[in-house]
Amino acid sequence: MKFRKPHVVAGGNKKGKTHAPGLSSKSREQVYTMAAEVHMPGPMCLIKNVKGQLIANQEALGILSDITQPVVVVAIVGLYRTGKSYLMNKLAGKQTGFSLGSTVQSHTKGIWMWCVPHPQKPGHTLVLLDTEGLGDVEKGDNQNDCWIFALAILLSSTFVYNSMGAINQQAMDQLHYVTELTDRIRSRSSPKQGEVKDSDEFVSFFPDFVWTLRDFSLELKVNGESISADEYLENSLKLIQGTSEKEKEFDLPRLCIRKFFPKKKCFVFERPVHGKKLGQLESLQDQDLDSDFMGQVAEFCSYVFSCSKVKTLSGGIKVNGARLKSLVVTYVNTICSGSLPCIENAVLALSQTENASAVQKAVANYDQQMTQKLQLPTESLQEMMNVHRASEKEAIKIFMKNSFKDINQVFLTELATKLERKQGEFYKKNLQASFDRCSALLQDIFGPLEEEVKKGVYYKQGGYCLLNQKIQILKKKYYEEPRKGLQAEEALQKFLQSKEDMIDSVLQTDKTLTEKEKEIEVKRVKAETASKIREEMQKKNDQLMKEKEKSYEERMKKLTEKMEKEQAQMRAEQQRIMEHKLQEQAQLLNKTFQLERTILENEIRHLNEKEASRRCVIS
Repeated sequence: MKFRKPHVVAGGNKKGKTHAPGLSSKSREQVYTMAAEVHMPGPMCLIKNVKGQLIANQEALGILSDITQPVVVVAIVGLYRTGKSYLMNKLAGKQTGFSLGSTVQSHTKGIWMWCVPHPQKPGHTLVLLDTEGLGDVEKGDNQNDCWIFALAILLSSTFVYNSMGAINQQAMDQLHYVTELTDRIRSRSSPKQGEVKDSDEFVSFFPDFVWTLRDFSLELKVNGESISADEYLENSLKLIQGTSEKEKEFDLPRLCIRKFFPKKKCFVFERPVHGKKLGQLESLQDQDLDSDFMGQVAEFCSYVFSCSKVKTLSGGIKVNGARLKSLVVTYVNTICSGSLPCIENAVLALSQTENASAVQKAVANYDQQMTQKLQLPTESLQEMMNVHRASEKEAIKIFMKNSFKDINQVFLTELATKLERKQGEFYKKNLQASFDRCSALLQDIFGPLEEEVKKGVYYKQGGYCLLNQKIQILKKKYYEEPRKGLQAEEALQKFLQSKEDMIDSVLQTDKTLTEKEKEIEVKRVKAETASKIREEMQKKNDQLMKEKEKSYEERMKKLTEKMEKEQAQMRAEQQRIMEHKLQEQAQLLNKTFQLERTILENEIRHLNEKEASRRCVIS
């Protein structure tokens, strides 16, 4: 990972200190020396919020571009002044970093990012996203909050909702953003008639849901029995019976959480300190905080580290930093254009970029392998094709590894065309190298003979026969030379063609042959030369066609393997969705929710029909 200087907050820090306040000069030196290990020494704004306009920060996008590792993305949202940034700093393993603020104003604006090595998953990067506080009265309306909330959902693999106190109706009312997601996010660009609604597919790509309850002072008991925080959440998400508008309004946020999120978890935190010390959390040491609170924070961090998954797209595509950057750009641009972020379009846009890059990587690797392994001129065409096949196989492997959702194999076809063109270029280089080698060799071998002809050695009776015998001896000597390459025969025949006038002059002066015999001999030599050139060209063309067929078969084999793997991943995704919906169906059946049960049965039926259709296509 390339080293980057700590981010300096524009206008907010005249002395040029980093956004990680409280670092001594010695600590900052340590940050610089460890920069190769930690992706970022401090947080940086990823998505700016300027007067309600969302803007992706190019410098932060550049950092994401450099991250080739899979990313685990944890985003936190909640009302402002509820202590979100404190938890994110703890996940980063730092006392300071994300700005906590100590006033009644919302301190974080937009979405801030901090990339650190994952503490429990080697070779993975933990991307922490801290969002601006929801419900800030200074903003005037909640449209901006809704987009911040939606972006946190779209970008994360674990979504943390942070709130104060117990889960009551007020807390649910404040979570109205989740009910508005159906108006903010689309799963497909153009749903076909009869298919399930966008929201019914949210569970396939939504992150895991974690509700953190701060300053929680109630006893976790129901009917006198102690319960866990998870049971408390589950109990709070229970639906009530009834079909009135008031009852539907009561159930809606609960239903959305149950329906959209594949996994739900809850943590409760006691008050860390009392009084004005709450505004000094950055400067307080762990021993100054309530021990129960610190234990709860440790439990929360442990869960996130061990249970948060790699950000994954449909088809089991793992997201790295570069892919996360593409998602950020696509979603922000879509929102700014006034459209709704669409998962299918975002993945398609990402696949276009990735597949084009995969083609470039594959072709570059082919070019490198051929250049390194091919010794020009090759002794035979087969020798060259063996190197080509191995290089092409590796190139296809690279493409398959780095590409996804190559609809109608557009990019695979492009790769095949470019590899064929590259192969043609190496073939021409091979021919030229062979021709140059043979031309030089022929000049060396036949040079003395030409000098003899010039001196008149063969201009005598029987001279043509002697010349022919000499030519055959020299041809044998030429054939015995190694590494002549593919143009050996053609170079020889063209060389002899270029000497036809010289040979003909000897023939014409040979009095032992009649005029008729001389004419026949000239035709024979020309026909023999032309025939050998044609035979050699036909032989090469036939071999090239066979190799082309083998290349096609190799591509189809790899494509079939990839499609089977993708189909297996899609079936696994469908299975997870089905299991989630079956669980919800069972709970609704227990509560005799006939209406919701019918809706879920329809969704399950559609999923079954979709899977049956997919199997038909495969078979």
